[in-house]
Amino acid sequence: MLFYDLTRRKARVWEYGGDFAKKFFGGRGFAAKILWDMVPRGADPLGPENKIVFAAGPLTGLMGPSTGKLVIAAKSPLTGGYGDGNVGCLAAVQLRRAGFDALVVEGRADKPVYLLVEDGKAEAIDADDLWGLDTFEAEKRLRERHGKRAGVLLIGPAGENLVRYATVISQEGRAGGRPGMGAVMGSKRLKAVVFVGSRDPEVADPAALKELAIKAYEDIKSKPGYGFWMRQGTMMTVQWAQENSVLPTRNFSEGVFEEAESIDGYAMERIKIKQRGCPYCAMVCGNVVEDAEGDPVEVDYENVAMLGSNIGLGDIRKVAVLNKIADKLGLDTISAGNTIGFAMEARERGLLPEAPEWGDYKAVKALLVDIAYRRGELGELLSYGVKKVAEKLGGDAESFAIHVKGLEVTGYDCHAAPGMALAFGTSPIGAHHKDAWVIAWEVKTDRLAYSKEKVDKIVWMQRIRGGMFETLVACRLPWIELGFDLDWYPKLLKAVTGLSFTINELFDVADRVYALIRAYWIREYGTWSRTMDWPPRKWFEKPLTKGPFKGHKLDPDGYSRMLSWYYEARGWDERGVPRVSTLERLGLAEVAEELNAIVSLSK
Repeated sequence: MLFYDLTRRKARVWEYGGDFAKKFFGGRGFAAKILWDMVPRGADPLGPENKIVFAAGPLTGLMGPSTGKLVIAAKSPLTGGYGDGNVGCLAAVQLRRAGFDALVVEGRADKPVYLLVEDGKAEAIDADDLWGLDTFEAEKRLRERHGKRAGVLLIGPAGENLVRYATVISQEGRAGGRPGMGAVMGSKRLKAVVFVGSRDPEVADPAALKELAIKAYEDIKSKPGYGFWMRQGTMMTVQWAQENSVLPTRNFSEGVFEEAESIDGYAMERIKIKQRGCPYCAMVCGNVVEDAEGDPVEVDYENVAMLGSNIGLGDIRKVAVLNKIADKLGLDTISAGNTIGFAMEARERGLLPEAPEWGDYKAVKALLVDIAYRRGELGELLSYGVKKVAEKLGGDAESFAIHVKGLEVTGYDCHAAPGMALAFGTSPIGAHHKDAWVIAWEVKTDRLAYSKEKVDKIVWMQRIRGGMFETLVACRLPWIELGFDLDWYPKLLKAVTGLSFTINELFDVADRVYALIRAYWIREYGTWSRTMDWPPRKWFEKPLTKGPFKGHKLDPDGYSRMLSWYYEARGWDERGVPRVSTLERLGLAEVAEELNAIVSLSK
């Protein structure tokens, strides 16, 4: 691992040991351990003590299905807890080719810089000429300097201006780090990180890896759903979400949108001009369309749902423009669409008269820019995210603020989906679907039930999606969308490392990482209660008025039972705090000792 101190402009390399690797693997595992060990309790997320971690995993950047990803993590300025996100891009491959499994940036530069990491060395380079540029233009200039194959991660004006949900951008639209990782970079005056490498990562058995990878790609391409996936990718989800009444509409007030056909996968296909994917991907999900201004824009389900139906906008070309603006500015499209939807409802309720009306495309275009530059009263206010805005507005604003732990909910309404509501409630970074997208399974089973079966399914999914894939690091979509068998991953891992792991051993790593992340939250908050794992009030208080599940809302008693079952499955107490015995079983005895001094752990 490479550590770089921006304050002193000095680098150091840490050769981590085999025990560390076996316990945490990489990606999210490395990030959580580094932040627990090396960021002081109570550190300002936007101060020099915070660290930002760019971490690969043992499969990253090697031949194999969808391995071109890395994790970006830091203490979150949006939530105050652990924050991370993954991104698929050349930077993941080039990080490892430059000779490192992770880069940890600490301190704060005295002026804007970018960090060049090239073949085992690192250098902070003045970036005055890049500061203030949007992400597209700044990356173009960096590629002109360092070559087309350079891996670039950078921020736009939103990160520079410390917008709490500023994200990290790569390759004109790839984004990672929803909980404000872009703001952490901005606070360090770090415009970009550029990775350039010429070294192939060491592999235990290159011949076996090549053979496995070829067979894995063949397997993926033979799956029945492969052809349709290649047509629509994640955009197929718009139609599915509409049919199942989970499409977020007008600040998650409904699960169906009257103009859904104008923003769905078929509407996308009519204006699609090309595709693009991450390195080593055989099932590309990047659909590039021509937006209302004639520009090429990569779209996917989440940004179309959150900047489309959730704000009442039913024109996919215009939604694509909003997506492009957010990407250029370095704003997370999910939190931006959620926050603007909240503001629109606040206007409707008379709490925020200066906010746009539903579907006001021109006003939202301008507002995205105002948020990124924290310009004007409304732009400044909305730059803090839904939770802080609701607190400032007061009154009944919290009753329609759609977040968990301060992170805005992603694109699935849960009035009639208690399992998915629990998945949002227990996500380790705040409300995000990536750890347990249980809703597709839930709608096929006993959808409205509050059952232990759903809880067990969520824990199982978290172990795979948020644990295994986030530590290996590889994309989960081959498994989720096409049924690519999980047994491939221990085989790939053995070819890479020479070590044998069972799926259950990979799950042990996942449980360790989840417990450590939960401990991090508790340490930073200094207290904990089960209310922290509660989904938005609106889903309990305001029933759906349209669609096949009209009249439905969540039952608080049913949800509370599921939450208790979840804690029991995790080995946590009724507060949601890991027990001493659980932490010790997972090899985290030192974490138990520190945490016990803060909240008094159960045995």
